[in-house]
Amino acid sequence: MAKFKFKKGDTVEVIAGDDKGVKAEVLAVMPKNNKVVVKGVKTVKKAIKPTEQNPQGGFENKEMPIDASNVRKVEA
Repeated sequence: MAKFKFKKGDTVEVIAGDDKGVKAEVLAVMPKNNKVVVKGVKTVKKAIKPTEQNPQGGFENKEMPIDASNVRKVEA
């Protein structure tokens, strides 16, 4: 198996998809699935149930993984 070319903390540019052209930091890598999580890219709203710590509940924005072929490493 080839070495995965991205690691946490790398700066990458999105080259395909809705967020094309965005330069941001890699938050997590998933080499088995060939996916990366990039800060501020492909965000979704997740509903949060009310708990004792957060009695209001509400929504949070969360980044979802994108395919590693859709990003390119940028020299920082």
